[in-house]
Amino acid sequence: MNDYDVVVVGAGNAAFCAALAAAVDEGAHVAVLERAPEEDFGGNSRYTAGAIRFAHQGLEDLETIIEINAEERLNTDFGEYTANEFYDDMYRITNYRCDADLVEALVTRSLPTLQWMREKGIRFQPSYGRQAFKVNGKYKFWGGLCVETWGGGPGLVETQLSLAKKAGIDVLFETRVLSLLYDEQSVHGVRVKERGKVRELRSKTVILASGGFEANAEMRTRYLGPGWELAKVRGTKYNTGDGIRMALDIGAMPYGNWSGCHSVGWDFNAPPYGDLEVGDNFQKHSYPLGIIVNADGNRFVDEGADFRNYTYAKYGGEILKQRNQLAWQIFDQKVTDKLRDEYRIRQITKVTADTIEELSRKLEGVNSQQFMKTVEEYNSAVMEHVVFDPTILDGRGTKGLLVPKSNWANKLDQPPFEAYQITCGITFTFGGLKIDPHSGQVMDVDMHPIDGLYAAGELVGGLFFFNYPGGTGLTSGAVFGRMAGLSAGQAAK
Repeated sequence: MNDYDVVVVGAGNAAFCAALAAAVDEGAHVAVLERAPEEDFGGNSRYTAGAIRFAHQGLEDLETIIEINAEERLNTDFGEYTANEFYDDMYRITNYRCDADLVEALVTRSLPTLQWMREKGIRFQPSYGRQAFKVNGKYKFWGGLCVETWGGGPGLVETQLSLAKKAGIDVLFETRVLSLLYDEQSVHGVRVKERGKVRELRSKTVILASGGFEANAEMRTRYLGPGWELAKVRGTKYNTGDGIRMALDIGAMPYGNWSGCHSVGWDFNAPPYGDLEVGDNFQKHSYPLGIIVNADGNRFVDEGADFRNYTYAKYGGEILKQRNQLAWQIFDQKVTDKLRDEYRIRQITKVTADTIEELSRKLEGVNSQQFMKTVEEYNSAVMEHVVFDPTILDGRGTKGLLVPKSNWANKLDQPPFEAYQITCGITFTFGGLKIDPHSGQVMDVDMHPIDGLYAAGELVGGLFFFNYPGGTGLTSGAVFGRMAGLSAGQAAK
């Protein structure tokens, strides 16, 4: 006998979307298995700010997702983000390595999936605080993002947990899945360790949605390379690659950018794993408005190469390469009012000074003489004749520098100066399992579907290479979670 029609491994956004699709839309008897205790449930989804990327044609589409009042209509330019723009961003950001079939599913199903989530009771809102600047009295969204989940990541997964319970889905906490029950023909359940006791749960289908291997220092070093064991983990400590491993153990196809990951600038003194009290606020993402220097006092990335949404997920890796894995972000008073809210939290590594020379002495671990020289050379190179506009790629760059700044360059000349110390924080890994892009079924090494096994979320390989467009992770989890849930629920019948 089967205990369930569908067992979902994990309890983040992808897992709950899968569970709700299987239970509510297909009428399946579903269990969600969460390794963490209830107070820590939610995977990496719980640590996100909730930004979510999807293709839309403007207000008419947006109003199927969020409520927009008359004042917002008058004072906000929401813009549009077409399917073609979404495609272009995915291909451009991944150096044209992303799986075309997966991307097509992601883009074309993004809006319908969010509409489905709203119908289920999940709420969204405009992302004013992080994705809009006020220009000439009107808010203008930029970078292809204008919507976030209500209450951020915590609000999202708490709502999904409530919906799951109302739908009769069993959610089992402190239940770690050890392996798949596989008879060389099909998957028919899982072996679990529940509060210290090992047992088997039988099911007609299994959906893996348990994240990547970002919280596994050994796997990070093995696949991402030397030094990655030193990265701080932005999110949950429970994403240790178990779902990927157990699928590979029965012959699943490894797929995607196994040496790549999403990593960002993260407060230097943040704890080794995510802190739910702080959430994602250890991140420091306003660097396009200033400069970043390393321990040698030199700039090492183009802070204005593109909108933050398209560079932040690869710059963490660049910080990890620097001596002592540290860097400092520097701003002056021309832009401090535009810094994101994460720069105003209590748990922050920050120094201020009235002169660059004074600041140079306060930047712990930095060559002060070279830092002053770097600022002098940078200030002299700023193209001041170009108008500064943070809502567009304004072309206000630098001339003559070995490491250019392509947009949003301003002289550092208006004190007091502010500096924030950062290191690398890893979010999730890009390597994972190959799935059928139409069903979410896991493929084996012979490119045949594994009967009874589906996957969604971070452990799906083939979507992201080298880099990542901001807000795509929640969309991917929802799109492929819903797909896997529908397919698994139908197969269980």
